[in-house]
Amino acid sequence: MTAGQLSPLGLPGLESRFSRFVTVPDVVGLETPAAEHRWHLLDNAEPLAALGATPVGTILAVHGNPTWSYLWRSLVSAATAQAEAGGPAWRVIAVDQLEMGYSERTGRTLTLSDRIDDLGALTDALGLDGPVVTMGHDWGGVISLGWATRHPQLLAGVMALNTAVHQPTDAPIPAPLRLALKRSLLAGSTVQTPAFLNVTLSLAQPALSPEVRAAYTAPYATAERRRGIGAFVADIPVDERHRSFPELERVATGVSRLRVPALLLWGPKDPVFSDRYLADLVNRMPHADVHRFEGAGHLIAEDIDFAPVVLQWLSERVLANTPEAASAAGHDATPDVGDAQAPAPAPLWSYLDRLRDSNDTALVEMAPSTGAGPRTVSWRLLSRRVREIAAGLVAHGVRPGDRVSVLVPAGADLTAVLYACLRIGAIVVVADAGLGVNGLSRAVRGAWPDHVIGIQRALLAAKALGWPGQKFSATRLTAPAARALGVTASLSQLAAAGRAAGGELPPEPQPDDFAAILFTSGSTGPAKGVAYTHRQLGALSETLSAQFGLTVGSGLVAGFAPFALLGPALGATSVSPDMDVTSPGTLTAGAVADATRAADADVIFASPAALMNVVATADSLTDRQRVTLAGVHTLLSAGAPLSLPLLEQVSALLPSATVHTPYGMTEGLLLTDITLEGILESDSESTDAGGVCVGAAAGSATIRISPLDETGAASGPLTDAANVTGEIVVSAPHIKDHYDRLWITQRDSDRDSTPDRRWHRTGDVGHLDASGRLWVEGRLPHVIVTDTGVITPVGPEQRVERLPGLGRAAAVGVGPSGTQQVVIVAESRPPARRPHLASARLTADVRRAAGVAVAAVLIVPLLPTDIRHNSKVNRSALARWATGVLAGGRMRRP
Repeated sequence: MTAGQLSPLGLPGLESRFSRFVTVPDVVGLETPAAEHRWHLLDNAEPLAALGATPVGTILAVHGNPTWSYLWRSLVSAATAQAEAGGPAWRVIAVDQLEMGYSERTGRTLTLSDRIDDLGALTDALGLDGPVVTMGHDWGGVISLGWATRHPQLLAGVMALNTAVHQPTDAPIPAPLRLALKRSLLAGSTVQTPAFLNVTLSLAQPALSPEVRAAYTAPYATAERRRGIGAFVADIPVDERHRSFPELERVATGVSRLRVPALLLWGPKDPVFSDRYLADLVNRMPHADVHRFEGAGHLIAEDIDFAPVVLQWLSERVLANTPEAASAAGHDATPDVGDAQAPAPAPLWSYLDRLRDSNDTALVEMAPSTGAGPRTVSWRLLSRRVREIAAGLVAHGVRPGDRVSVLVPAGADLTAVLYACLRIGAIVVVADAGLGVNGLSRAVRGAWPDHVIGIQRALLAAKALGWPGQKFSATRLTAPAARALGVTASLSQLAAAGRAAGGELPPEPQPDDFAAILFTSGSTGPAKGVAYTHRQLGALSETLSAQFGLTVGSGLVAGFAPFALLGPALGATSVSPDMDVTSPGTLTAGAVADATRAADADVIFASPAALMNVVATADSLTDRQRVTLAGVHTLLSAGAPLSLPLLEQVSALLPSATVHTPYGMTEGLLLTDITLEGILESDSESTDAGGVCVGAAAGSATIRISPLDETGAASGPLTDAANVTGEIVVSAPHIKDHYDRLWITQRDSDRDSTPDRRWHRTGDVGHLDASGRLWVEGRLPHVIVTDTGVITPVGPEQRVERLPGLGRAAAVGVGPSGTQQVVIVAESRPPARRPHLASARLTADVRRAAGVAVAAVLIVPLLPTDIRHNSKVNRSALARWATGVLAGGRMRRP
């Protein structure tokens, strides 16, 4: 069958009106300059013309190997539908490269430069003028970017999905390509059999349907038609000796000079184009908008609904005259003019400089890694150690703006490392080991650090899991161990190098330079990297100091690592109690008392899960320990709601303390505050407010509500009206700058922002009362939409938890949104041995107490919670479990 007889018509999802063939003169200088070649395209020019719609620009989409223009079918359809609906009309030209798809098999052996030339000949033949936004995937990304660098006069933007323009010299090419490139396997795997094609299609997450898979293979039915696949693989420039290597270098250099808007959409599960290549592209285009789709892989265009994202980005970054589209600064958030004009807060290391000659205690480790008992570090020693490590890092190539992943347990070493990195302008990446090995690995690889500082266990994981970056060890290793783990130096060796260098440090970073990427707990989805500037971290320190009176001379027992690290920024003495910070439930009452006494501390910060165990172990306290705890004047606990009974038990243990339960999150660590007395007052004023009262806004924070509509979406304009339930939206100088490499998530979270004020949508739902206090009613994804209205979960849960014989409860929705049924899943007291349906009597009691219609009540031994807080109930997982159980599935533990 000849090329002219082949047709892509009748394939699933591909509208026949977009398929066309064009004849293009061959490029002058190649083997047959007088020849013409037949190209197949998907092109919506004629449908747009039929609408009378003038294109605002053209998307030039280039597939990779071994796909074809079918990859872009949803984008062509979506762009046309947008124009039909009256929106911006984008022409989409999705090509089948020569030798590929339904385009002509010319018999030529093409190089990378040839393919870019051919694409240019096509766009010339089409008379393409600007503005053009290129889009490419796989090796089509290199070709599209190569075209972009050669046509700057037409270029308005570039977009790419999982591609690469450079092969790092310190890493081998990906294993699947190494295998395909073996001379003995190349022809057999790519041409004589469809093995390479089939393996590529198998990378879809989830698997392609048989119909879509057949559509991808349709133009490659014979060995003759697969010759282009083999030639494409053979043209991969593996090193500088390859004929296409100079052109790849030219493209890579040209990409670094691009200043047009850029969008990079990435599937992290790609075994070929990993995050290593994303990091290289980001380094070349630091202004690019990036979104990593956890769970997506190489065929990201099949794994996610990417077309709406692309069209939205084009409207916001290319069509709109926005600061982001005009600037290459790299900030993802709307500038906060008010914050920028205000004086910058003091840098976090200011007390280290101010107290550098003080022998007073800066921090205490109750259980240091040496096992030799409490370790006391003075301000003089901490300040010197920070400067030495900072200078040592500089001597070993750590530069301002480099990302440094820190995998060191809370204590003196972690504090010194973090402040050293901050001082030299490196960006610290902090991911909690409580994420688990898989979650931690996703976080580290997603941030793609330039350097890693870790304990030996973390470095072993880094080696096994292929984490990037130069490696430094927290402790000195034997020479063989250091070589095996690829360790450059230990902390002590870094400090020695810093002393040898005279402690010379680079200029201090600027307030709006990025300082840290802190990962969320992952309790409501994959952990997200939250980026902060030095200005924002300084504002947080000032807010904590003002709100709780933390200053020089304060002693802070930190059962929650982030606040131990902020101690030196406050001038306070920080004490790390004897506990596993990745497992808050390991904190005992005795450990709290001993830590309090060691530094004469007057403030304790502990998570709700930690406080539960503190109360549970209170009977073991000695009289001396009880006297010590009686001297504490402030207790802070945040991260998850605390029950009133728990707060009252804690208050009895700390009789002189004012108990605070501030509301915050990784994106904003202090937003509201309330005391135990305030909670009791709010309860007395409202017997059934349907939520947890977390108090009034703290410091300069502002709280607003975006009302829920009948579908459960937070679509209403921001309001501070009383008793309106919706998504909680916050503004403060110390909220995060942006989510790292999550452009869509960031865009959604700050969509209320203006040039004068930054807002953050928290994903929590709640309401403000008449006194301006905030009540949290649950998470937005956990809202239940019934046929009678929208139900938030916390109110029914609280009412059910008051019943005798029940512990924690979760209200979840089962069924389609709009007709969901409420199911209560609860722990019994004492704990049930196995999950079961509640008795008829208990079900009736729950239905009376809940205040909403309840379809079923399920009793479980233990509700599933997140690791970090050990208290945030995973309602989404429970809803899936309850759906399966009520559909007749096995009654396994959730």
